Amino acid sequence: MPVKNRFAELLPEITAWRRDFHEHPELLFDVQRTAGKVAELLRGFGCDEVVEGIGRTGVVAVIRGKSDSKGRVIGLRADMDALPIFEATGLDYASKTPGKMHACGHDGHTAMLLGAAKYLSETRNFDGTAVMIFQPAEEGGGGGREMVDDGMMDRWGIQEVYGMHNMPGIPVGTFAIRPGAQMAAADQFEVVVTGKGGHAAKPHECIDTTLVAAQIVVAMQSIASRNVDPLKQVVVSICTFRTESEAFNVIPQTVLLRGTVRTMDHAVQDFVEARVKAIAEGTAAAFGAVAKVDYQRGYPVTMNAPENTDYAVKVAQAVSGQVDADTAPLMGAEDFSFMLNARPGAYIFLGNGDTAMVHHPAYNFDDNAIPFGSSWYAGMVEERMPAA
Repeated sequence: MPVKNRFAELLPEITAWRRDFHEHPELLFDVQRTAGKVAELLRGFGCDEVVEGIGRTGVVAVIRGKSDSKGRVIGLRADMDALPIFEATGLDYASKTPGKMHACGHDGHTAMLLGAAKYLSETRNFDGTAVMIFQPAEEGGGGGREMVDDGMMDRWGIQEVYGMHNMPGIPVGTFAIRPGAQMAAADQFEVVVTGKGGHAAKPHECIDTTLVAAQIVVAMQSIASRNVDPLKQVVVSICTFRTESEAFNVIPQTVLLRGTVRTMDHAVQDFVEARVKAIAEGTAAAFGAVAKVDYQRGYPVTMNAPENTDYAVKVAQAVSGQVDADTAPLMGAEDFSFMLNARPGAYIFLGNGDTAMVHHPAYNFDDNAIPFGSSWYAGMVEERMPAA
């Protein structure tokens, strides 16, 4: 099952869809135009069922094979949302909405899955049911969680689920995956330090929240360097340090810190949450201040089931022959993890070539990757549910 000739024929059409999505980026759950076009195309392909509004603005399409007597149901997922970034590509089809951009390739993911849906609707060379999942709000909104919570898995009886993401720096046509933890859990926290503000010329009459907050920032780095097993992955980053005053001579009453925690292990995640709170509260108390910590769990670890990873590797190998089946884990996060928590499956990377990294204003999805991605999506259905 190499790259299918049909996708070479469809490449101009799929590319046109992709570039249309790129010109009209939408954020989070506000993807009405994108979801509407996706649903319109899917109905035009002749899918057996197309349902909008799953997980608020997600779209689900059902394609039944020549026989569904085996009862296996495979879910394939693509994300649809863009990012709040000003595009700097200079492309003819660059974003028409200033401050919004498809800087992560979700336009490519959506187009590739649409290509697979068109092919599968035409051929139906499988026994079982393929469920096409077009998800909103991957970029921080938790759209994957919303679709699962909306009952998607049970409603369509999905038994396995697979997803894909492009990856700059990997040659086009090359796939990368690993069993087990592939991407990190992403938590976020906010610390409000309250002391006693006053005049900078009289620091002895104040409780200097800037000094206290600075000590907390430094102490937080001891979590990774001195509290967690060096063989375990953890990142603790303070990304916001904000005082209530911009004056040169005012010691602020409060300071706001915001940060993120990335972990690959549930026990480490629990431990780091406790340490963030203990360090912030304890350090503040040592200086006579008070720290209030608001810690929020975000996307879980993206966990590939070993057996399903093997299936994904087999199909990728058949498509291009270029597969890294033990790629290094990444500390980025992905809300496909919610779907993998609900059903076994796997998440694979597809090379985007030597391009700017995702989330960069000069990033662009490489349309040459489309036949590989669409072939892999379709191949997962035909490989897991072969026609008799």
